Amino acid sequence: MIETPYYLIDKAGLLRNLEKIAYVRERSGAKALLALKCFATWCVFDFMRDYMDGTTSSSLNEVRLGHERFGKETHAYSVAYADYEIDEVISHADKIIFNSISQLERFADKASGIVRGLRLNPQTSSSSFDLADPARPFSRLGEWDVAKVEKVMDRISGFMIHNNCENSDFSLFDRMLGEIEEKFGTLLARVEWVSLGGGIHFTGENYPLDLFSDRLKAFSEKYGVQVYLEPGEASITNSTTLETTVLDTLFNGKNLAIVDASIEAHMLDLLIYRENAKVAPDQGDHPYMICGKSCLAGDIFGEFRFPNALKAGDRVSIQDAAGYTMVKKNWFNGVKMPAIAMKELDGTVVPVREFTYQDYEQSLS
Repeated sequence: MIETPYYLIDKAGLLRNLEKIAYVRERSGAKALLALKCFATWCVFDFMRDYMDGTTSSSLNEVRLGHERFGKETHAYSVAYADYEIDEVISHADKIIFNSISQLERFADKASGIVRGLRLNPQTSSSSFDLADPARPFSRLGEWDVAKVEKVMDRISGFMIHNNCENSDFSLFDRMLGEIEEKFGTLLARVEWVSLGGGIHFTGENYPLDLFSDRLKAFSEKYGVQVYLEPGEASITNSTTLETTVLDTLFNGKNLAIVDASIEAHMLDLLIYRENAKVAPDQGDHPYMICGKSCLAGDIFGEFRFPNALKAGDRVSIQDAAGYTMVKKNWFNGVKMPAIAMKELDGTVVPVREFTYQDYEQSLS
């Protein structure tokens, strides 16, 4: 038995997503890169590698991890590179994508030996959260002025355009891609590759994979480009749980159950976006507010229903706990860091990593 809390990565859940990614790659001709900003738990990279073409990154550490642990094609992107890191970034990358023309010009000579690209901002997106909207007013994410980009076309061979966010609507994706074509069509016809970024929830239930694949293929053929996708959440959705144990129960107008994990420390993205976690099962005659063990008053996973009254020692399984969780976990309050375990295809659960006091201590100084 593994002591809770721990993240449990189910390879069967991963495989369901990976097989859909492989199908889209085959039918559309697009390549798929794992977005490490969403999921970077490299113990399953060897399993994912057969279904994907490489990784894309947002920092020096991520591009190095992708190169060393995943292999295959490695794309480097950052909102801004520092002088002291650019040489190392380039040493790990096959392609480097600059966020701005000024960064492209600043590091053009250093990056002359690898493929270079530029991020474009179409000034439209699918995000309903201002915090995550790359097209928000005064956005720093990418260039939008066609005339300015035309002046540096001799220095690049491709573009990255990331304007989808949790987009499970193919018709919306199709419409936004049409807007990209209308705005940047003259530029697209002059490059060799185009990354359409992540945030496209094409591995979700009932997503029209054939329509999606055919749209990508038509785009590729129209402009003569290699299309890339950067699935993060789409790669790992519904593959991982955060396994917790009830430590205490209280009643304060509602039934409360405190578990040995923390939404602040272990599923921070949900707290940032004011979203509830998911729990299974979530049905029955016994409602509970599931609370984290940190001192933050709002450390609450959400309200759920259970078939039986909860008591200390009961297990609560927090669902869909892979994306933007392990990459954001932290030591707030010194709360125990969840271990990491894998559930193999035959059902065997294998411990991968546990975190100790020494990890906590050494993360601080």
